Amino acid sequence: MGCKNSKVQHDPQVGNGKPVPTRKISSAANDMERKVALVDGVVDKDPRSPLDSRQAFKVKQSWKGIKRNMEDTGVEMFLRLFKSNASLQTMFHGFKHLHSDDELRSNEALEHHATLVMTTLDDAITHIDNFDYVSEVLRKTGASHVRFAGFTPENFWNMKEPFLEAVKITLGDRYTDNMEAIYRTTITFILQTMSDGIQDELNLLKLGTQV
Repeated sequence: MGCKNSKVQHDPQVGNGKPVPTRKISSAANDMERKVALVDGVVDKDPRSPLDSRQAFKVKQSWKGIKRNMEDTGVEMFLRLFKSNASLQTMFHGFKHLHSDDELRSNEALEHHATLVMTTLDDAITHIDNFDYVSEVLRKTGASHVRFAGFTPENFWNMKEPFLEAVKITLGDRYTDNMEAIYRTTITFILQTMSDGIQDELNLLKLGTQV
């Protein structure tokens, strides 16, 4: 079991029997190994990306189950958000006065907002292996929240556990320990990027008021 790159190959057409370097052969072998790796989903990930290629493939496949139930998953996420952070509900004029789950589930304003949020998450997860695109979308989304009075970067992080709980309910048995770890990494990346987006915007606004 020697190293392939350390071997040489004799060209039968060279009468003096001098060894011919195998650089081209090694290069071709490396190309073939890379192609096999691409098919198998095992390639070096973008160091900026939260997931490797295999994890990205798994979460995108799993997300199809959420996509078929996007509205219900989004509403469930917000119901759990309001239970753990009741003060956040007061930021939404369309349903801040509602208290029971039944009232909230049937509220069109909540359904609309939940769908908007899930659409952003869908865009991010569907393109999770395109770091530059996803980062730009999430940063812009985060920055846009400066228009909501009192909204802070920390508000995004309140979504983490409600999101995971809602995904677990929708996926059921498909939400394995491995998938939970992948979703947890994914939503952490999403929320961090949106938090960075709003924080950058807040910093710019602060600088503007100081000029």
